[in-house]
Amino acid sequence: MRTALLQSSGRPGSTAENLKVLDEAAGRAAAAGAGLLVTSELFLTGYAIGDEIGRLAEPADGDCADGIAEIATNHGLAIAYGYPERAGDTVFNSAQLISADGTRLANHRKTHLFGCFERDHFTPGDEPVVQAEIDGLRIGILICYDVEFPENVRAHALAGTDLLVVPTAQMHPFQFVAESMIPVRAFENQMYVAYVNRAGREGEFEFVGLSTLAGPDGIARTRAGRGEELVIADVDPAFLAASRANNPYLRDRRPGLYGPLV
Repeated sequence: MRTALLQSSGRPGSTAENLKVLDEAAGRAAAAGAGLLVTSELFLTGYAIGDEIGRLAEPADGDCADGIAEIATNHGLAIAYGYPERAGDTVFNSAQLISADGTRLANHRKTHLFGCFERDHFTPGDEPVVQAEIDGLRIGILICYDVEFPENVRAHALAGTDLLVVPTAQMHPFQFVAESMIPVRAFENQMYVAYVNRAGREGEFEFVGLSTLAGPDGIARTRAGRGEELVIADVDPAFLAASRANNPYLRDRRPGLYGPLV
């Protein structure tokens, strides 16, 4: 499945403008044959917008979700996007996957919040593995800091995730995560990982870009630079199956030895 990574910070503070950015990117991605478009963390609203997060947060089935479903339907591709999710008085840092026919397939609430900024504005989720099927591929979702915990990604591997999509807001000086950690996560767990970052300066944060789609061989299929960019690469189910057959990591595990880890 051809997968497009939208490396963009959008227009922080304006969901209407971000929907326009997404619509334009979806058109370009679809024209290139993509079946899935993935955005950055909190793409819908912006990341460093302070208390505006609470004001702009919407339910998973809110008006903006309807707008994104319409974009997905119009362009004939699935969309995974980051947004602040309101559930009553609680706000989560979430990512939702919507199919090419506009159906809401999966919604992940970030389980590991990074730094005081996120802990001040969000409640952590408590479901580490959220998945959906698209075109025969099992798609899993994590958000940014989640993927830096090997337990999270291994849980997805054991649950059969083929493509792990990771909307992120990775900032300076942690670019080694995109450059080194993500390809290793893909290799050690035998999956594809689409890691999609914000770009440029936003408030006190400088986002480093470097969005990548890494394969189960630990090799990046595409990598963005530091600015706004749409990059595209393929997820190959046949290559994934062959790689899993040849790589013994998951088969050679000895779970009985790992009790002290928990």
